[in-house]
Amino acid sequence: MNVLEGGMERVLRKVEVCSYSLESCLAAEKAGADRIELCASPFEGGTTPSLGVVQASLKHVSLPINVMVRPRGGDFCYDDLEFEVMKAEIETFKAAGVQGIVLGILLPDGRVDVERTRELVQVAAPLPVTFHRAIDFAQDLAEAVEDVIATGCRIILTSGGADKAPDGTAELKRMVQQAARRIEIMAGSGVNAANADALLETGVHALHLTGKVSRDSRMEYRKEGIALGGVAAVPEYDIAYTDWARVAQVVERVKK
Repeated sequence: MNVLEGGMERVLRKVEVCSYSLESCLAAEKAGADRIELCASPFEGGTTPSLGVVQASLKHVSLPINVMVRPRGGDFCYDDLEFEVMKAEIETFKAAGVQGIVLGILLPDGRVDVERTRELVQVAAPLPVTFHRAIDFAQDLAEAVEDVIATGCRIILTSGGADKAPDGTAELKRMVQQAARRIEIMAGSGVNAANADALLETGVHALHLTGKVSRDSRMEYRKEGIALGGVAAVPEYDIAYTDWARVAQVVERVKK
């Protein structure tokens, strides 16, 4: 959205919070965020959340909620059965009343899967679709931007091809210029109050963050030597959640 200020057009930038629980959705709202991306499985970079948490979030939170549709962790090259699941999930979330869908599909050669992404955009219609950070795994970001625009997606979530968005500012600026308002560019990964201004200077339309912190489990008895996901580095007794104050600091930078 654009407004005129002093005879010049100014982009009204937004803050989107990536939330993995109802608690974090409530924190996002308290912080003054504009929108929520609701996901599951943070250690896999976000997968499709349960219908239960989607329904509860819609009940208790007034912010627009965009839901991740990603049937598994790992790469973004899906087979026919996974694609069928993605279509079914979109239909289910549309019926539940979500405000948007988040997804991304790549071809084996690292290009955007335009045909199947376009099909999912059509399934999601009239809801807006965000093409997520799958784009950062594309072999050619400039080509990927044009391909995503061709699918009918409304927003691209990207770190500018870097691991963290603050390291991808040059590419983010180039992507914004290339997009030329044909699609919104949203910066995500490693976003916080300390780097928000530098990211906004690239011209991006939104900032995306978790505002994540963790607290210790309430469990008194703790079984050692077991890793449920098979990865010992994933903490079993840390509870991650969104710190509303961290999000509020970014909101303050964006809305100043």
